[in-house]
Parts: sequence; C-alpha cells; structure tokens
Amino acid sequence: MARLLQAPPKFHSSEWHVANKMQCASTESQKSSSERLVAESQRLVDEIEKTTQKTQSSVNKKIEQRLEEIKFWKQELDNKLEQLVNETEVLLTFKIRLEKALESCKEPLVISQKCLLNRQRRAGTDLVHDEVEQELVKEAGVLQGVIALLERTLEQTNEQIRLNRSTKYNLEMDVKDKFTALTIDNYCASLTNNTPEVRYTDKTVEIEGNFVSPEDWLYFSNINVEKADKQRNNSRALRVLIDSILSQAVNDMCKQYEMVNIAFRNRAKEVRDAKHKLETLLAVVMKEAASQEMNIVALKKAIADKEGPVKVAQTRLEARNHRPGVELCYDTVQRRLTSEVQEITNNIQRLKDTLALAEKELKGLRRRQLSLEEEIQIKADTLYIDEVLCKPMRESVCINNF
Repeated sequence: MARLLQAPPKFHSSEWHVANKMQCASTESQKSSSERLVAESQRLVDEIEKTTQKTQSSVNKKIEQRLEEIKFWKQELDNKLEQLVNETEVLLTFKIRLEKALESCKEPLVISQKCLLNRQRRAGTDLVHDEVEQELVKEAGVLQGVIALLERTLEQTNEQIRLNRSTKYNLEMDVKDKFTALTIDNYCASLTNNTPEVRYTDKTVEIEGNFVSPEDWLYFSNINVEKADKQRNNSRALRVLIDSILSQAVNDMCKQYEMVNIAFRNRAKEVRDAKHKLETLLAVVMKEAASQEMNIVALKKAIADKEGPVKVAQTRLEARNHRPGVELCYDTVQRRLTSEVQEITNNIQRLKDTLALAEKELKGLRRRQLSLEEEIQIKADTLYIDEVLCKPMRESVCINNF
C-alpha cells in the first residue's frame, strides 16, 4: 500500500525546459510540414484542375472532331446509298424492258415456225426450198438468237440487281452504325461535370478485343463507298449494253421480217405468173382437144360414109361372078370394080389408122389437160398457203422499239 502511494519521480527544471523546447520545436516542425503539405496540396489541386480541364477540353475537342468525321462519312454513305437506290430503280425499269422484249419475241418466233410448217403442205414440185423458206429459216434463227441473248442479258441484270441490293444493305448497316455512333457521341458531347447522368463505371478504361483501329474504321467505310461506286458504274455500263442490245435486236428483227415479206411477195408473183401461164396452156390444150374430138367425129363419119360405096362395089362383083360361061370375062368393068373395092378398102383403112392416131392424140391431150389442171391446183394451193394462211399471221406481228 505504501508503495502504491509512492510519488512519481520528479524532473529537473532543466529537463522541464528541454521538454518544453522540444514540444515547441516538434510542433513548429509539424506545423511547417503541414503548411508545406497544404501548399503542395493546393498547388497539386490547382495543377490537376488545370490538367483535368485541359484534358477534358481536349476530349471535348476530339469528340467534336470525331462527330464531324462521322457526319462526313455518314453524309458520304447517305449520298452513295441514295445514288445506288436510284440506279437500282432505273435498272429495274431496264429489267422490265428486257422481260417485255423477251415476251415480244416469242409470238414472232411461233408465227415463223407455223409458216414453215404450213409451207410443208405444198405439193409436187412446189415443195421447193425456195427463197421464202430460206428467209423464214433465217428469221427463226435470228429470233432464237435474240431470245437467247435477251435471256443471258436478263440473267446479268438480275445478278447486278442482287449485287446492288447487297451493297445497299452494307451501306444501310454502315449508315445505321454511323447514326448510332453519332447519337452516342452527341450524348457524350452534351455531358458536363454537372450533368445528373454522370456516374462511376467499372472497367470502362479496359480496351476489349472488339475495338478497331481508326485506320480499320476508315478503311471499312471507304471500302463500302468504293463498292457502291463500282456497282453503280457496273449498273450504268450494263444499262448502256442493254440499250445497245435492244436497239440492235429490233433492227435485226425488223430487217429480217421485211426480207421475209419481200420473199413472200416475190414468190407469190412468181407462182401467180406460173399459174397464169399454165391456165393459158390449159385453154390451148382444151381447145385443141375439142378440135381433135371434132376431127374424130369427122373421121368416123367418113368411115361410115364409105360403107355404102364398098358394099355397092362388092355387091356388083358378087353379082358379076355369077355370069354364065364365057360371059364370066375379066373385063375392064371387072378390073375396075376390083380396083374400086381395093381402093375403098385401103382408104377406109387409112381413115381407121388416122382415127386411131386421133384418138391416141386426144388421150394425150386429156392427160396433158389433167396434168395442167393438177399443176394449176398445186399453184392455187401454194398461193392459198402463202397468202391466206401465212400472210395474215405475219401481218399480226408488230415489232416496236423495246
């Protein structure tokens, strides 16, 4: 208990003064250190404030520059998109022209083939590989060639439209992304230190793998623009080609169509002239046949007219053969009667021979008449095929500019 109540040790005055001095010195040192820290902190705050403001201003400027760059490329893409859309719409009208032209070629081809089939019905020597048939074959070949060319061109046009639409899709996606980026950067440009929406976010400064470099970003849009220009130029060149093909197709078809019509007209005149000549010959043959028939009638009458004289002469001879005795004399009467019978008999035979020749000639004339009538009918059938069956069909053909 006595030890617990023992008084603490006492310091000397010198120690007290030293302790006070040390406290004062330590406090002054701490104060100086604190003042230096305050001053350094203020300087640091001022420096960081300036740096932050400068950096933020630089970022704002970069955002503005980026906005201008995005706006420029978006406008460029919008222009290319509009140009490509307009070009595709024009190309679609050319596609319609091709389809109409292709459809317009089918009927003339069918008519040309029908004309060839109809002309196969010609008979006899009129079934000839004439100029009309040659020109019809050429016409069918021209039409088939035009149809094949139009089909190939239509395929090219469909492929170009597909490429245009594919490029249009890429442009639209790029424009859409540019619009989104523009919206985001506009939002970023509007943010200030006092904006309520600002907040802390984690891991925003980490660069992820899906970021692209500015060079790649520029290259991507530039490629889309170049592709748009390329497809638009290809589309224009294709339209020029289509115009040329359609114009040449119309010219070829019209030229060959007229060549066939000229051949039809020339052939019709030729057949009509031949038919007229045959009809003239038929009239001559029929007239000659009628004359020969009259000749045969006259010959038969002449033969019949000789029956009386020959009977009289033969009866006289028969009667004189019954004279008695020496009266049965071969006198001048007997000789003349005998001569008369022989003469009349020979003349009758001559008339019969001439009659046989006349009948034979008449048969020949009748055969010639039948042959001419058959040939005239063949010519009439040919004219019917060309002018009644083929000509009206061809007149229905209308070849207009596509």
